[in-house]
Amino acid sequence: MKNKSSNNRKIVSIGQIAGWLAVFVVLILFFNTSGTKETTLDYSAFKQKVATAEVADLTVAPSIISGMYKNDKGQFVPFKTVRMEDPNLVQELSAAKITYKAEQDRSWIGNILFNVLWIVLLIGLWWFIFIRPQRSDGKSAMNFARSKAKMQDPSKQTVTFKDVAGCEEAKEELEDVIKFLKNPKKFQKLGGKLPKGVLLYGAPGTGKTLLAKAVAGEAGVAFFSASASEFVEMFVGVGAARVRDLFEQAKKNSPAIIFIDELDAVGRRRFAGIGGGHDEREQTLNQLLIELDGFESKQGIILMASTNRPDVLDPALIRPGRFDRHISVPAPDLKGREEILKVHAKKVKLAPEVDLKIVAKGTPGFVGADLANVVNEAAILAARADKEAVTSVDLDEAVERVLAGPQKKSRIISKHEQHVIAAHEVGHTVVARLTNHSDPVHKVTIIPRGQALGYTLQLPLEDKFLTSKSELLDKLCILLAGRAAEEIVFGEITSGASDDLNKTMAYARKMVVELGMSEKLGPIALPNGDDGEVFLGRDLSRHKTYSEELARTIDEEILNLIRTSYARAKDIIISHRVAFDKLVETLLQKEVVEASEIDEILGLKPAVVENQPAIKPAENEHTPKEEPKAPKATRPEAQQAGLFD
Repeated sequence: MKNKSSNNRKIVSIGQIAGWLAVFVVLILFFNTSGTKETTLDYSAFKQKVATAEVADLTVAPSIISGMYKNDKGQFVPFKTVRMEDPNLVQELSAAKITYKAEQDRSWIGNILFNVLWIVLLIGLWWFIFIRPQRSDGKSAMNFARSKAKMQDPSKQTVTFKDVAGCEEAKEELEDVIKFLKNPKKFQKLGGKLPKGVLLYGAPGTGKTLLAKAVAGEAGVAFFSASASEFVEMFVGVGAARVRDLFEQAKKNSPAIIFIDELDAVGRRRFAGIGGGHDEREQTLNQLLIELDGFESKQGIILMASTNRPDVLDPALIRPGRFDRHISVPAPDLKGREEILKVHAKKVKLAPEVDLKIVAKGTPGFVGADLANVVNEAAILAARADKEAVTSVDLDEAVERVLAGPQKKSRIISKHEQHVIAAHEVGHTVVARLTNHSDPVHKVTIIPRGQALGYTLQLPLEDKFLTSKSELLDKLCILLAGRAAEEIVFGEITSGASDDLNKTMAYARKMVVELGMSEKLGPIALPNGDDGEVFLGRDLSRHKTYSEELARTIDEEILNLIRTSYARAKDIIISHRVAFDKLVETLLQKEVVEASEIDEILGLKPAVVENQPAIKPAENEHTPKEEPKAPKATRPEAQQAGLFD
């Protein structure tokens, strides 16, 4: 097979050379025949023209005379004539007042250089642009249809499953791929076939690409990595050609793994959007489907791909027989976060008092990329302070930098605005601490971070995968507490609650429309135009599935939830006004108040594991009835106050 492929390459190269030689011949003929043709005059005719002064711009050489002469139409056109032995020529030219210049004949070497050198230069330029890059690294200008996938040598694969943490289930699913690549006969003798394609999907930063590299490192096979966007070009058909070339390279180096990152760049549903589909992307997708049908598992090629949007992929791509194994790579749980922190902390010198389990508890919802950033930021902060090792203080500051951004200590804020921000944040803090189903308050600060002028940080005691109606009602109350505090203290409101209001509206609508948590509407879920369809063309063709009367009822229920929660937040703050004012004064003095001091000012015991306050809530506080739980995002959200929320 190798001899055959080398022969094919020779045939292709010979054909290319022959083609370019033909182009050069055509160019030579063109340049030799292009331009104004010179007329050849007899010497006697030339002498007559000289006598009548009908020549001009003469160039007199020892063997050739050239210049311009007047033809029968009275136009000056170029001519040339062979010079004869004529001693009187110069005198006759001077008598007729004809200008001329003398010139030496070119030698035969000069003629060769003049006529051939430019051809040699063209050939050299052609070799430099097309042949030389092809011999060195294959990146020729004529190779635009070749795949840009990078092949990594199996001996240089250093990433293994030891470098991947927090996704044990995904690693177990990929063990089959590794075992098959190492020992395919074990599966083939029982008639089993490995899935042709493995699709890794999950939120950004969960480690999908790292998992693919670890599979290649564990199996010790060739690894081809490419981004899906590399296939799509301006010219239609280039993407399909690159897909063909990628699979050809993989077959020559089998067993091998092909990894395509961000598959949704070419794998989106066809014939979607305004004006139909995208020809280049759809041709690339069609070629990918053909290649997946074409190769067999016995060839030792595994196609892996990753995406953050599995819902937009074409059904023909993810059906059984193509990408028939789908592996979810979710955000890590508490144990997974601790393991990920240990992996990234291997290269960092930690102080003896650092407990990574505590850091993992304070980072719910963080993915692997976030945790890697936390460790790196902590190391930078420790180095900036000339410390010998990274301390817990550095890690805590790094977590807050990832959550809310760096501190803006240089930002100048007036005393009145500081008072407004403090009251706003204390409103969040007090209501969060005095409701039954909210996450514990970790700290409250009025030190600006990022675009936030202040924030209240709540961290759950444990990972949560379900959210009850009571928890969502408390969430609405907490979000509106900042605006309620501004109205109670100052008698007017500011723009600092803009982000809180946006979140409140989103939560309330989700409760009514999607989660069936409206007592008036009951357990129904209605389409809201955001149910997985991301193409504008389909959105325009979608019709409402409910009446205008039901739409008015939905709006009424949403407004009722928001107004009730706002009134409830105001009641809690008014009932605890003394503690509220004291906490505002403390926050203005210290700028940061921790959980223990918050509980001391409010007269509470520390939050227990069940996440319940140690005292009864205020008499006018509404405690809603428990309802079935609903899905919720696990990442903590800092309550922020500021013009730029």
